[in-house]
Amino acid sequence: MLFGGVFHIIEKCKVIAIANQKGGVGKTTTCANLGIGLAQEGKRVLLVDSDPQGSLSISLGFTEPDKLPFTLATAMSRVVEDQEISPGEGILHHAENVDLVPANIELAGMEVSLINAMSREKILKQYLEPLKRDYDYILVDCMPSPGMLTINALAAADSVLVPAQPQFLSAKGLEQLLQTVNKVRRQINRNLRIDGILLTMADNRTNYSKEVGALLRSTYGSKVKVFDTEIPRSVRAAEISAEGKSIYAHDPYGKVSEAYDAEPIYHFRIDNYHDDCGEYRSERLFRENGTLLYSRIEEQHTTLLNIERRTELWMLENLKFVVISAAEVRDSDCLQLQSG
Repeated sequence: MLFGGVFHIIEKCKVIAIANQKGGVGKTTTCANLGIGLAQEGKRVLLVDSDPQGSLSISLGFTEPDKLPFTLATAMSRVVEDQEISPGEGILHHAENVDLVPANIELAGMEVSLINAMSREKILKQYLEPLKRDYDYILVDCMPSPGMLTINALAAADSVLVPAQPQFLSAKGLEQLLQTVNKVRRQINRNLRIDGILLTMADNRTNYSKEVGALLRSTYGSKVKVFDTEIPRSVRAAEISAEGKSIYAHDPYGKVSEAYDAEPIYHFRIDNYHDDCGEYRSERLFRENGTLLYSRIEEQHTTLLNIERRTELWMLENLKFVVISAAEVRDSDCLQLQSG
């Protein structure tokens, strides 16, 4: 909205699907630790377990998901049957300040029933839509298959984060996932984008891991972002599922917590907002010593605000955000504005 020459920006909840059609690549571990890492940054985070195995629910300490009275299957069933869901109903709270929509084996039956549902690809989106007002981030832990539950997650998401192990079968699964994402983008969710590929359980002591990692970067690096930081293989990371806590609580000074915080958390430490026309964009903004610093432009991740076909620099009331045309600033440029 334009008022007195100033844009008033509304923060927007971002929905991220954590997906890979190959199992055992660290989707659940990444979802839990990324979510809790963002919560430590002061963000309101909801984690959604979209796997009938309930791995995310179990990893967060809810060790008997089959006994829970309300799960994602319950919610999606009510959406299909057009029944009311009370605000906050069935959402569990974890001690590390994230909320969880759990899942259990009932979700497998729900996937079968979706075949005959109206707007079957958007049932999850309909459930998540009213929850967005209460959260800054919603992270969906997808099941390792291109089934209807995964399609629902991609239809509801703004972006996809792809954990991948530097191994041959995991690399083969990436191509299938990218094809699925492109198909969903063409037919269902045209705004869906890929945040990047995160290499997990990397063991750079072996030549094999190094070679496959390099192959993934050379093959996909020109198409999508491949994070520079790799999540190393660690026994401590394997232990957290049984402990029901994040790597930050279990091994706060270990190499895995350091790796997650080095780039994945940094990447999503962004402000999402949109104007009254429904446009939104993600910026990397940093405040240093009272100075608002816009350190980098990433044009492929930007929806530019164009006022009467003109791209201009708009300074907001409190200078919390700066909107600038990517055409006006190169990656190497740096713009600093003194905050009032």
